[in-house]
Amino acid sequence: MKKKHVNARLICQISAAAALVLAGNAMAADAFSSDSKWMTGDWGGERTKLIEQGIDIKADYVGEVGGNLHGGYDNDKTARYADQFGLGVALDLQKLWGWDNTQAKIQLTNRNGYNISNDRVGDPRAGTLSSSQEVYGRGHMVRLTQLWIQHQFFDNKLDVKAGYFGEGEDFNTFPCDFQNLAFCGSQVGNWATNIWYNWPVSQAAIRVKYNINDELYAQIGAYNQNPSQLEHGNGFKLSGSGTAGTVLPVELVWSPKVNSLPGEYRFGYYKSTADASDVREDVNGLNAAETGDAYKTHSSKHGYWFVAQQQLTSHNGDATRGLNIAANATFHDKDTNFIDNYQSVMFVYKGPFDARPKDDIGIGAARIHVNDDVKKNAELLNASNGVSDYDNPVFSPIRETEYNYELNYGIHVTNWLTVRPNLQYITHPGGVDAVDNALVAGLKIQSTF
Repeated sequence: MKKKHVNARLICQISAAAALVLAGNAMAADAFSSDSKWMTGDWGGERTKLIEQGIDIKADYVGEVGGNLHGGYDNDKTARYADQFGLGVALDLQKLWGWDNTQAKIQLTNRNGYNISNDRVGDPRAGTLSSSQEVYGRGHMVRLTQLWIQHQFFDNKLDVKAGYFGEGEDFNTFPCDFQNLAFCGSQVGNWATNIWYNWPVSQAAIRVKYNINDELYAQIGAYNQNPSQLEHGNGFKLSGSGTAGTVLPVELVWSPKVNSLPGEYRFGYYKSTADASDVREDVNGLNAAETGDAYKTHSSKHGYWFVAQQQLTSHNGDATRGLNIAANATFHDKDTNFIDNYQSVMFVYKGPFDARPKDDIGIGAARIHVNDDVKKNAELLNASNGVSDYDNPVFSPIRETEYNYELNYGIHVTNWLTVRPNLQYITHPGGVDAVDNALVAGLKIQSTF
């Protein structure tokens, strides 16, 4: 690990710790109380007063440790740490300024650290398809993640949101309690290559939602597709320079009660208007790996998704406890997308023990399939280069299907702190059969300041 990165992260963590200590000393006596929603407490009641006035200050932290216990590309055992600090404010503009049915939000994020998946679990030439530390990624930098205003019209039937934010906040949304990326957040953003930017990256965007009834709504959005916003140093970029196209998602969301227990079902479709390269064919429809000509360009790419979440049981009549099931599936353009399909299923039991009613235990399995044309392209490249030995640096690893599994236990330490130890098993990391299956030990820390 480079010293300057260690120092930068250490300074950030020390500064945050100092701020919390000062907050605890200067503010309310209920700071660090297990019953408080926030680590720093209610600030002598001032925080609640601010919320009543329409100002809700958001501060949180996520830290994740991943250690390779067995297998993987490099079985030299080590551990890696990645984290994210978040700071923002949610505004109720009706309370603040009398703007009926209007809300706004500003959110900053800062990510740091390193990922065990990149060079220990996966072959660096191929990487892994998922990640054992989902919080890692998008650079060691501060980003403007949210800057938007939202308004409801016609007795809240129509909801319009505009500003800077990511697709996964409203479309294909999913919780992020597991540590493995294949079970965390918007999965379209993980597999729709280079077009759908998940948290913490934001884009100029507008989302329009119509509430059909209390259980059903439809929505459509338009998001500026600008690859330059991924670059280091562009975390606050608001200009449109570098725009490649627009991502257009549409979604139908149904939230029924089944035996009085909540569920949510999402069906969606996206299209990107930006040019996209074919994964195998050249401009003449031949194999680009053989001809050496430029890959064919398509005028767009598309895909669709399905998300289901349903509580199946309650615990002795307590609906806050019980068994929940969730499933995700995404399907992508086979001409242009590296991953052509993904599926996952998760089971979470909330409140498994009477002595620990707010704890939870989760288990999940995911399948990530690489486009067959990507596999074919790599085979042709190897043949063209005259290499067949996997250990040859020029060899292009053949990627097919990666499977990810996670077992975790969420310890509800306080209302503002959850610690989630977990075990992950990755079969064929990166979809490469030649890489040993890997066992990873993880620890996820989620805290609200």
